[in-house]
Amino acid sequence: MHYGQLPTDLDPEQVHEYLFLLQKRTHSPSQSYFKHTVYGLRFLLKCEGLPYTYLHLPQIKADKKLPTVLSKQEVWAMLKCCILLKHKILIGLLYGCGLRCLEVRSIRLAELDFDRAQLKVVQGKGRKDRMLPLSEHLIRGLKTYISTEKPEEFLFGGNINGRAGGDFDSRYSQKGVQWAVKEAAKRAGILKNVHVHTLRHTFATHLLEDGLDIITLKDLLGHENIETTMEYLHVAQNGRVKPFSPIDTLFAECRRK
Repeated sequence: MHYGQLPTDLDPEQVHEYLFLLQKRTHSPSQSYFKHTVYGLRFLLKCEGLPYTYLHLPQIKADKKLPTVLSKQEVWAMLKCCILLKHKILIGLLYGCGLRCLEVRSIRLAELDFDRAQLKVVQGKGRKDRMLPLSEHLIRGLKTYISTEKPEEFLFGGNINGRAGGDFDSRYSQKGVQWAVKEAAKRAGILKNVHVHTLRHTFATHLLEDGLDIITLKDLLGHENIETTMEYLHVAQNGRVKPFSPIDTLFAECRRK
């Protein structure tokens, strides 16, 4: 190593000097190498039973990335491209209620209240219950799906494992949900990288664009902190003047001349 000693034999200033050199030397490694060096030192301290403060290691901030959001036309295309009614209802709930993967898999029939047009999410992330509005369009599809498929406990039933005598999971598998979403996006010709959580991001963004306030959205999403919900303000087009490209005004003005 740089000092010819174990990191745990160094003082914090020597460690900081080495990390500084990693970032500043002329032929320095990439930022990724710097991060992995810090992670490696953290792992060493953990193995030695020492706290991170022992070497005063710097914090590594996660990269800020905006979520992928679909347009309403893309969501509509996904719904139209579903071959099975089960998949159409699944995607409809993910988008229409902003559910997480585990939450949509865990919906029980008893948690659907068609008279009050509500879905009860039981013990979601953070072990909290919450009530979500159900679209009348979804309710009609749900009633058709339930009468046709006749699920017993969970809305989306599962299958026995491939092995004979395998365990039985009465819920639709995580991989099954992921496959249904990916397949619908593929059939719809969507080039964006679509995941199950993309529909939740899209739910939040579309509600903000349609005028819902941020506090109500926080409750619908089941967020602990409002800061988490406010991240969607960066992608929602809900200002007093909707953002536009200057090329639009360029065409409008120059065509008149």
